[in-house]
Amino acid sequence: MANLITLAFGALLIENVLLYRFLGFCPFLGVSKKRSSAVGMGLAVIVVIVLATIVTWALYHYVLKPLNIVYLQTLTFILVIAALVQMVEMFLKKVVPPLYRSLGIYLPLITTNCAVLGVASLVIAYEYDFASMFVFSLFSSVGFLFVLYIFSGLREAMEHAPIPKPFKGTPIALIATAALALIFARLGGII
Repeated sequence: MANLITLAFGALLIENVLLYRFLGFCPFLGVSKKRSSAVGMGLAVIVVIVLATIVTWALYHYVLKPLNIVYLQTLTFILVIAALVQMVEMFLKKVVPPLYRSLGIYLPLITTNCAVLGVASLVIAYEYDFASMFVFSLFSSVGFLFVLYIFSGLREAMEHAPIPKPFKGTPIALIATAALALIFARLGGII
């Protein structure tokens, strides 16, 4: 149990998928201008990462590995992720149309979000059992949402800040990301 708590804390804060592994930056920079869009994207990423990791973990352990076709891992994982994103997209379009419209092009881009494929691949590389896989995928994706929400608040505040013209927009966003990464890196001394 203590190992799962350590794994959860590490995936959420210390080895954050965005700030430590630098995975998932396209939606991070694209959807972080407003908190409402950031929360919607973060929740969609949580669903996709957790479901994709469960399905890919099971496929790897019960199909690819027994049949000795692990070389199809990346292709299989991408197909699973693409199918799950399509299901999430259809669900949001039908149930939450305003969120679907606010996410725009970034929702289909979850398919190519390297954070989703990265977490699924890391679970296999680290040889996690089911419980560890679930905790790692859940807290990695919650960490994605957490950082995305913090960053969207920073970007909203920076819209009204007296920032020199050459730094406005993406440059100050990247500087703020670097500062956040440094802050999160300091959390590594806790455990």
